[in-house]
Amino acid sequence: MSAPFAERLLAWFDQHGRHDLPWQHPRTPYRVWVSEIMLQQTQVATVIPYFERFMARFPDIDALAVAEADDVLSLWSGLGYYARARNLHAAARQMAADGVPETVEGWAELPGVGPSTAAAIVAQAFDRRAVILDGNVKRVLARHAAVDTPIETTATQRALWALAEARTPASRAADYTQAIMDLGATVCRRGAPRCEVCPVRVDCEARRQGRVGELPARRRRKPRPVRERVVLWLEDARGRLLLEKRPPSGIWGGLACPPIEERAEDADDRLARLGLRRAGEWRLLGRLRHVFSHFELDAEVIGALVDEAGVADAPGEWHDPEQLAHAPPVGLPAPVQRLVRERIGVSLAAG
Repeated sequence: MSAPFAERLLAWFDQHGRHDLPWQHPRTPYRVWVSEIMLQQTQVATVIPYFERFMARFPDIDALAVAEADDVLSLWSGLGYYARARNLHAAARQMAADGVPETVEGWAELPGVGPSTAAAIVAQAFDRRAVILDGNVKRVLARHAAVDTPIETTATQRALWALAEARTPASRAADYTQAIMDLGATVCRRGAPRCEVCPVRVDCEARRQGRVGELPARRRRKPRPVRERVVLWLEDARGRLLLEKRPPSGIWGGLACPPIEERAEDADDRLARLGLRRAGEWRLLGRLRHVFSHFELDAEVIGALVDEAGVADAPGEWHDPEQLAHAPPVGLPAPVQRLVRERIGVSLAAG
């Protein structure tokens, strides 16, 4: 007879789990919350340097609550899914006014905090029993119980929540929560799972049936539509780049970007609306491609020098590309920051 699932998992965690993550020392509600938001759809190795920089700049909720949105977004640049940063900022302001929740229900009412994230925060920050079901946990449970219906369906989600509830122990809530997330991230991986070292392999139904690679089952995905756009790289005679703040919703909401148009034919009209004059011909500088969750962006990048006479009246802000590449004072989408880095030292004014 095998020991209970949680008992085996915790024994494995004590020896092989991750005990030195920066948000574990100290494991305060604020640090756990920020880490959980950053870890949504992002791997631990990617998050760690962002988390450490974020904590150095915003060490507590009050510091984050009084920060300017651009300061928050600038530290988030490159981490992606920028709605997380905007929600984090809004939630900090709410907690600064109303206090820090101590229940799953209280955390789930905050912007950007869903039921599983709320449970993970409560379990890890307060060491109270709370049931989580993030992507790693879904994969572990779907394989262990051989749940073979598509994971996106409501019925499958209900089944997985029930499995998570049944396996979550009454004690060591913080350790169990970290343990099952660690198991999914390091052993029961999406690709190349390490079944030979899994602490719950003896009664894993997917392993017994030889179906680990098939599970979790997913619906056949439709191809992502492609949106074609044109990015306008506008430089003044000093080599500065024009950036505009994007609308709050939509592509890269709230971030700073070069102007974007649907067609190259609209570029001169956009200059006129900006109150700028072109001092030379448009040049094709390359392409900017990025995959979002529901579509792919394929943008042609065209550049032009802008006559000094029109610069003063232009909306937006002019920035030194060198600073944007290494220490951006505004939030930049990762693809835009890569584009800036590629063009360091390649001024349009140089011909």
